[in-house]
Amino acid sequence: MGIKIIHILIVDDHPVFRSGLRSIIESEQKLHIVGDVSNGEVALEFLKDHSIDVVILDLDMPKMNGLEFAEVVAKQKIPVEIIILTMYKEEELFSRAMDLGVKGFVSKENAVTEIAEAIRTVIEGRYFVSSMFTDYLVRRSGSLTVLSGKSTDLELLTTAERKVLKFIAENKSTKQIAEELFISPKTVENHRTNICIKLGIHGSHALLRFLLENRSLL
Repeated sequence: MGIKIIHILIVDDHPVFRSGLRSIIESEQKLHIVGDVSNGEVALEFLKDHSIDVVILDLDMPKMNGLEFAEVVAKQKIPVEIIILTMYKEEELFSRAMDLGVKGFVSKENAVTEIAEAIRTVIEGRYFVSSMFTDYLVRRSGSLTVLSGKSTDLELLTTAERKVLKFIAENKSTKQIAEELFISPKTVENHRTNICIKLGIHGSHALLRFLLENRSLL
């Protein structure tokens, strides 16, 4: 069976940004932009006439902003995943978005490198959060689901982080993981750091202990 094409709507009041984002997304296989519009009100009307899987929208827009759009989607139970793009680092806005069922929260400065993975992650029903918002996620979660004294919300991990985690579970070194995934050792270490933050794990060998104790979850 072939991979399902993901139908996407972009919502942003800046035409140049919409055009640039469209170009980035359409360069990826199986990601199809159905349309791009300038605000939340137009986006809601667009959803009535089109089948959309993921809506990518700016947080700050005229007429109806990203949070107001997400609130309407939640109330009307519209079957679509939402990724919010923002330049703001306000924790309250982040928490409100998560309360409304938003699964993707991407900083605009990272959109070029992260948006495709964010789309694929949320369509799988998992969360994608740019690293600059990780601390908010940890504080919001308070204490995540606990097994053997460790938080185990693996749904918070990105696809790349989950791949690294599986190699760590096989007791592979940073160098070996980098070679397996064709990435730099520094990128592997960055993934390892983000995994530990998201799972609330501290200590040089704590991650490996966590994996040994919770191998069945992988």
